[in-house]
Amino acid sequence: MGALQSNLLLLLAAAIWGLAFVAQRVGMDHVGPFTFNGVRFLLGSLSLLPMLFYYRNTKRQTTAGNSGDAVRAGILAGLILFTAASLQQIGLIYTTAGKAAFITCLYIVLVPILGLFLKQYVSLTTWISAMLAIIGLYLLCVKESFSIAYGDLLQLVGSLFWAIHILLIGYYANRINVLLLSFYQFVTCGVLSLGIALWSETIAVEGLTGALIPILYGGVVSVGVAYTLQVLGQKYSPPSHAAIILSMETVFAVIGGFFLLGERLGFQEMAGCGLMLAGMLLTQLQSIQQPAAEIVMTEETSGKTG
Repeated sequence: MGALQSNLLLLLAAAIWGLAFVAQRVGMDHVGPFTFNGVRFLLGSLSLLPMLFYYRNTKRQTTAGNSGDAVRAGILAGLILFTAASLQQIGLIYTTAGKAAFITCLYIVLVPILGLFLKQYVSLTTWISAMLAIIGLYLLCVKESFSIAYGDLLQLVGSLFWAIHILLIGYYANRINVLLLSFYQFVTCGVLSLGIALWSETIAVEGLTGALIPILYGGVVSVGVAYTLQVLGQKYSPPSHAAIILSMETVFAVIGGFFLLGERLGFQEMAGCGLMLAGMLLTQLQSIQQPAAEIVMTEETSGKTG
């Protein structure tokens, strides 16, 4: 497989994740946010079983640590993933798929900034990227009354937890098996979501049937298939290139929201999207000259579910 084929696989993964925002919105026409997340993350964990089985005797399984380490790390990552995914899913009730995707992807800028607390170097390029993203976020979300909409605020807080999650995955990536970590964190997130759904939402067979296609897409396709595509694509594509391509999920979310949900963005909102995308790409382009940083920035594989 050459670089072109790898990049096409990564682009397909980005398209799947971008359109997943549409599936998440449609699914909540039939079930509550916690029910949707619970079922889809459990389906996502099941979809990883074939990969776990396939790689059980390969070098991918010979990473440091044991199954106990993977369970503990998976539970911790699952708690953070549950918080991020819950904020994202609830926020989608009050905002568009495109806006949700752009705000969520602020994690690409937040990761190196949060790295300051871990004593990681943050370059001038990163600060410029952050400023572009902040200005873009203002144009995208803040209204004439200088207030941010409720759904956009939830997505913004959620992006912080996505950034924390990426840093956590980056920490464990070279210490334990990433596939096992993915499996246990998805199970944790799914069980927690279903637990709250049983307490706060009405789970009916009719609702699950109506949301079947979005749930299957969000669980099997968005988690299982897209994850596999990213693993295959990153075998032959530099991490910095992979991160840039995968950040294009925001564009696919806007396109999907436009054609499938009839969502429209005004000139100010489109300008905001453009600035945010520029900030995302700029902070990734600098990683071409920072190999250590790019590993952290692209180890989101196990938990990015948008």
